[in-house]
Amino acid sequence: MLKLRYFIVFVSTLLTYSSNLFGQNVLQEAAKDPLEVHGNFNLTGQYYLTDSAIAAPPVTEKFLYNGYANVIATKGAFTAGLRYESYENVLLGFDPRFQGSGIPYRYFGFDNKGLSITVGNFYEQFGTGMLLRAYEERDLGLDNAIDGIRIKYDLGNGIRVKGIAGRQRFFFDKGPGILRGIDGEIYLNEFLSSWKENKFKLTLGANFLSKYQEDNNPDLVLPENVGSYSGRFTARYKNFSLTSEYSYKGNDPSFDNGYIYKEGQGLFVSASYSKKGFGINLSAKHIDNMSFRTDRDESLTNLLTNFLPALTKQHTYNLAATLYPYATQPTGEVAFQGDVTFRLKKKTWYGGKYGTRIMINGSAAFGLDSTRLNDLDSARKGYTANFFSPGEEEYFQDFNITIERKLNKKLKLKGMYMNMMVNNDITQYSGLNGPFKGKLYADIAVLDVLVKLNPKNSIRTELQGLWSKQDMGDWATLIIEYTYSPHWFVAVMDQYNYGNPVENNQLHYPYATFGYIKGANRVSIGYGRQKAGLFCVGGVCRVVPSSNGMSITVTSSF
Repeated sequence: MLKLRYFIVFVSTLLTYSSNLFGQNVLQEAAKDPLEVHGNFNLTGQYYLTDSAIAAPPVTEKFLYNGYANVIATKGAFTAGLRYESYENVLLGFDPRFQGSGIPYRYFGFDNKGLSITVGNFYEQFGTGMLLRAYEERDLGLDNAIDGIRIKYDLGNGIRVKGIAGRQRFFFDKGPGILRGIDGEIYLNEFLSSWKENKFKLTLGANFLSKYQEDNNPDLVLPENVGSYSGRFTARYKNFSLTSEYSYKGNDPSFDNGYIYKEGQGLFVSASYSKKGFGINLSAKHIDNMSFRTDRDESLTNLLTNFLPALTKQHTYNLAATLYPYATQPTGEVAFQGDVTFRLKKKTWYGGKYGTRIMINGSAAFGLDSTRLNDLDSARKGYTANFFSPGEEEYFQDFNITIERKLNKKLKLKGMYMNMMVNNDITQYSGLNGPFKGKLYADIAVLDVLVKLNPKNSIRTELQGLWSKQDMGDWATLIIEYTYSPHWFVAVMDQYNYGNPVENNQLHYPYATFGYIKGANRVSIGYGRQKAGLFCVGGVCRVVPSSNGMSITVTSSF
């Protein structure tokens, strides 16, 4: 592991003096600019208490934490950075292989007349990310940064290309597979002089990505090189826009698909229209065997190469967001989503003095229209599927409506209703009652009330309810949050599973939080129970176990 003091000395020397390899012009320009250093710090820790009533896992160490600090230095066209991370030991719900301390992320880069080069670690995305999206989502424990080389070149006239090569991060190490890829994009309104003033805007893009991994399976002959490609476009005309991308992946036997030799493909389409006070978006996707990793034997969020978003609303209210969210099924699904947002005119009897905002969302996900093949002893294709054809089995359904209205200068109301269905034979969620089979149906209602007592004092109250005849039954949640601007806040929450069919599991989950904010510094302390559930971002989820205890979070930036 690279020692921190050595890296700091290296970066300081490099940014101050650089090297003749980069050219005298670049060095002369950089010498005129000051050396700037920025960064941020985050620590999240928890002291765990024993609580057998909620089946909280035991913690031998009692106190666990996740911590990191980023340091980024820039001087003219040059930039360098590192991230120090520490998990002693990692918080519950995260992969225990996040253990120890070190510098898993460091890089150096420079820009010179449209040419950008990065060596070390970097994040990157090709198109919509259906083939490549190297990114970090710290709350999910997901970090698939690439360690290698990235080159970007803006050729002018609307043409941009980039290439990458390297290995993905795997906790404090690197995965076994090697990624190599190239992506190109052309903005036709810049490339074609006759289109420069055209109101119709069109961008075209394409990429190729390959993965190399040694075949070490004693029972199967596995492809060591897996190639994939995609093409995309974005078209805009006045208030309309249309985006689409098609991706193809060569046969890639893996743990996810049961080591079959079937090719993968995906299609994403999104159309939208917007004007003042009104907007609509319609999206659809077809995913067939598109799990892509640089280690075919891994699972969950480890060493994922691509990103397949769930076409479902990312709810923020607790019961809707954590009890039964939906995660993308990379082995196969057909999904649809529609959003409509409009604002009722202010100073009318129906819109009120300040206007009223209404958001309507609906989504559904289905299995593939497929036919199973009995060929595991021969071709091992596994199945055939009709392109963009929903199967009979529905995985998830969500209809919700949200209404926001400001009644006066001190009072703002927000209400949400949601009707949902989740097929647990697919999502396989297991709560305090254990796993349940079949489909769960639920209704969720939320009333969010914000009262501004004066310019510095405000109180926000949330009343939430979930009603279901399956699994853990009915829930109620109450949240009261008081803010004294600009520094202090305190919040109390109680989740009550009053409708659980198992009487001993009709439990309260109280939790209180207290915090202080000053500038870029924020400190919060919480205490109480946390129920088990799922935490999802963009259709990627992490299982959160139940716990009881005290937590602390410290964040700062400079």
